[in-house]
Order: sequence, then C-alpha cells, then structure tokens
Amino acid sequence: MSATATPSTDVSANDSQSKEERLKQYLLDRAQDGEMYFKGKFISDDVDLSPKEIGALMVKLRDSATELTVEKWSYTGATTWRVEPAN
Repeated sequence: MSATATPSTDVSANDSQSKEERLKQYLLDRAQDGEMYFKGKFISDDVDLSPKEIGALMVKLRDSATELTVEKWSYTGATTWRVEPAN
C-alpha cells in the first residue's frame, strides 16, 4: 500500500479569515448610515465571536479594512470602538 500525501491546510488561518470577513461585513452593514460606537462584549453574540476575538480582529481591521475607518475610542471596563465608512 502506498500513502498519498495530502497538502496541509492551515485551518486556523482559514477560520481567522472568515471571522475577520464576518466582523468586517457586520460593521459595514451597521455603519452604512454613519458612525457607530460599540464594545465587543455587546456585539459578540451578533457575530458569534468572543469579545477577545473581536478586540484582536479590530486591531487588524484598523490597518487593513479600506472600506472602514476604525478608531479605538475609549476604555472604561472594555474598549469602545468607533467605526464609520471610509470616505
């Protein structure tokens, strides 16, 4: 019997990408009429992500999402994010 090598796939990278895309789409939908402010813990159920995952993804989106302007707004109990469509 011969074993066939299968290409390895990095599931965590694919999963991370889908999470990032899911969060970005959620933010685009919510911010289409203007700016929005939120804390990750209050939208975690909506996007099926933990507040910690949202925080990490927001840092990525701040640098990579050209369709959105992402700003770390304040910290009282949890980070508040300000998001608006990019001009």
